[in-house]
Amino acid sequence: MLRAVRINVSGLVQGVGFRYCTVLSAQKYHIKGYVKNEPDGSVTAVAQGEEEMLAKFITEVKRSPSPVGRVDQYHITDISPDEYTRFSVRY
Repeated sequence: MLRAVRINVSGLVQGVGFRYCTVLSAQKYHIKGYVKNEPDGSVTAVAQGEEEMLAKFITEVKRSPSPVGRVDQYHITDISPDEYTRFSVRY
């Protein structure tokens, strides 16, 4: 079943390759959507995929896909699926 979420993470998540590593994780789990930096220093990802694969992706994002990043807090909200065709970085 297709599920979509918005994940906002804070901690050491900007300037450490977090977005790039999130894209690689999304590709590994066939997740569609995007990731972007927020003005407050957090990072937001909008992700959708099959429930099992999305759960694995969320687990990686909560741990920080970047080896030098660190997630201190996260907030996950279910959202309606959209027509994403890939996972990308938004600016």
